[in-house]
Amino acid sequence: MALLAPSPRALCVREAASPHPHSSAACSTVGGEAAGRALWVWNGGGRGRRRERGERVRAAAYFWDVSKPVEMEEIDSMKKLDDALRWSVENNQAIIIDWMASWCRKCIYLKPRIEKIAGEYPGVRFYFVDVNKVPQAVVKRGNITKMPTIQLWKDGEWKAEVIGGHKAWLVMDEVREMIQKNK
Repeated sequence: MALLAPSPRALCVREAASPHPHSSAACSTVGGEAAGRALWVWNGGGRGRRRERGERVRAAAYFWDVSKPVEMEEIDSMKKLDDALRWSVENNQAIIIDWMASWCRKCIYLKPRIEKIAGEYPGVRFYFVDVNKVPQAVVKRGNITKMPTIQLWKDGEWKAEVIGGHKAWLVMDEVREMIQKNK
């Protein structure tokens, strides 16, 4: 059975390789108004075929949102930035730095989503810098001109960045892609 998920609130199950050419799908809502209701699966079978008592319909499920958010560490000085970069060099691991500002709506909106991505990559450390709370030398070292800017550093060097001036889901996809390429 293949799972179709047209939206986060709907779950559809359809038989992929059914011996019956007219097998049908069933849907049930998840969350929203129907929160707490049991999910159901119906195997229509087509041409008047009924599911016999005791016959089972097997449903496979894919949960696309299973990672737990990881709170990012704050970098608030040049020393903490140096420590983060040193950790990256010593452990041969990438780090992600989210350069943000407390007045930037897009930055505030993206931060919990980036923390969700941090849960998907346990080997990668995630940090954030509020550019209004750090010395200007820290901001210059990151070569930041726009916010939000999400940078990947590895071996103490800047490798890639995403400037998040567009839709959040596009930013998240670009961050994931950036991590996969430089892991």
